[in-house]
Amino acid sequence: MDRLEQMPQDWTRALAVAAHPDDVEYAVAGAVAAWTTAGKDVRYTIVTRGEAGIDTIPPEQCGPLREAEQRTAAALVGVSQVEFLDHRDGVIEYGLRLRRDIAAAIRRHRPELVLVGNLHDTWLGGGWNTPDHRHVGRATLDAIGDAANRWIFPEIAEQLPPWTGVRYAAVGGSPQPTHAVDITDTMERAVASLQAHRAYLQALGGQMASPRRFLEQMADLVAPRFGGRRAAAFELRRM
Repeated sequence: MDRLEQMPQDWTRALAVAAHPDDVEYAVAGAVAAWTTAGKDVRYTIVTRGEAGIDTIPPEQCGPLREAEQRTAAALVGVSQVEFLDHRDGVIEYGLRLRRDIAAAIRRHRPELVLVGNLHDTWLGGGWNTPDHRHVGRATLDAIGDAANRWIFPEIAEQLPPWTGVRYAAVGGSPQPTHAVDITDTMERAVASLQAHRAYLQALGGQMASPRRFLEQMADLVAPRFGGRRAAAFELRRM
């Protein structure tokens, strides 16, 4: 396997766009903690409130609960700006509305680095990815171009001028990683951030309900390709 390269550091603001509360925590919270510790500005845009994520809690109760858990999780890794776009959990549709809403978020936050979750059909190991993840990831890459063009979605251009400053897009949880961030010193904060999703983890069960075990295993899988250091891996695309 090829060695993973160090993620670029020549940026000051990142925007993580995720389908659900907990998506960032399962993939890249350790990297986020490393970046905020270094003084970088990281913000979250969550497309849904995760209201369909817990079978035993009705959506109208689950959404506010998961929103609160996400805000707590973000604060634990140094992120204070978290917004929700209120698309329906589980049935996110790729299309103009999704592209417009994400393009508006990019114009609003003006990042140089955009983070997305795995947008490929499968996960590492071959497990099938969900439509929500695929649609949000792919719409976000498209929305980077939309955000830069004043003639696409002109209805938002007056209040949100075009933003052409995105230099990188990084896919966390990708089965095709190219770069990584050392999270040796931020693993404990990453674990705490995922543990903040208490209601979700309690309902989830299985291996993914154990934050420490899951995150350490994922970081250890990356380590042989990154000088033996525990790391969060990304598929980097230069825009």
